[in-house]
Amino acid sequence: MPSQKDDAGIPWGSRPQSPPDIEQVFKQAIDRLRGLFPGGGSGKNSGGSLGKLFTFGLFAIIALSLWSAYYTVPSDSVAVVQRFGMYLKEVPPGLHFKLPLGIDNATIVPVKRQLKQEFGFATPGARDPYQGSRDGGRETQMVTGDLNAALVEWVVQYRISDPVKFLFEVREPGETLRYVSESVMREVVGDRTVDEVITIGRQEIEVEALVKMQELSTKYVMGISIDQVQLKNINPPRPVQESFNEVNQAQQSKEKLINEARREYNKVIPLAEGEKDQRIREADGYRLKRINEAEGDALRFNALFTEYQKAPEVTRRRIYIETMQEVLPKIESKVLMDDAMSGLLPLLNLDGQKERK
Repeated sequence: MPSQKDDAGIPWGSRPQSPPDIEQVFKQAIDRLRGLFPGGGSGKNSGGSLGKLFTFGLFAIIALSLWSAYYTVPSDSVAVVQRFGMYLKEVPPGLHFKLPLGIDNATIVPVKRQLKQEFGFATPGARDPYQGSRDGGRETQMVTGDLNAALVEWVVQYRISDPVKFLFEVREPGETLRYVSESVMREVVGDRTVDEVITIGRQEIEVEALVKMQELSTKYVMGISIDQVQLKNINPPRPVQESFNEVNQAQQSKEKLINEARREYNKVIPLAEGEKDQRIREADGYRLKRINEAEGDALRFNALFTEYQKAPEVTRRRIYIETMQEVLPKIESKVLMDDAMSGLLPLLNLDGQKERK
């Protein structure tokens, strides 16, 4: 049987193999697609347009694959890579590549950024959907331990400590944290009176709420670390706010009067105590003085009496002379009298002349 030959006379088995023409392959594929639709085989120009469209689509797919094959992780974040939905690895900040067309999926998690959730209010322009309050009137209404109502606003600041647990262990961890924070705050506020919540107990509430929130976050394996719980505005409900303000003003007036009384007390009582101590010390000094003087006089008298016993006449005259020497200088007018005189003898006032000189 003669062997088959092509137009050039070369047998099929010995014809050299050549790479297929890409354009010819596209045209054949387009012709087959046109054959599947009614009226699709008409015209040479339509086949060329479809070929160009198919080529453009192929290049677009290739470009899209290249564009989706790389990604950048910010400096404050890490990326968790999943392949076909299964956790693959955790990559650090920088430029990285992955398999395109949805084979690999990279989720950016800000592990070094401090995040926060606000209760009772919302910061304008926040990008986190769970940051601001969604129902401030409900989540801030609380009952204190003395059965009073209060509107409590607070902020929870936290960080993502474990991105894998944050993404895969708990569904909607941000919303779960809101529920945990609200539950803990209601429990802590419910253990205290309204005066403690509004005035002196704020710091204790913040510390206790922080500890309990962190315990629940660890228990639920949320991959979150609570940094701070801060109380903001604490007010009574609006229907009783005016009455509550009047009560607070009365309490403040009471505290003011008490402080003024204590100030006066601290001003008067220490002064009286000082005067009392001064009087007591003066009395003690005067007592000691009189005792010492009396003891000195007694000793002097005893010494004089001893000398008097030895020479009575001499001692008597000496005492008389010493007494007159002490008394006469103090007398301004002096009169000397003799037993034989019948009248007084006026003397010249020598002391007056001495003073005039």
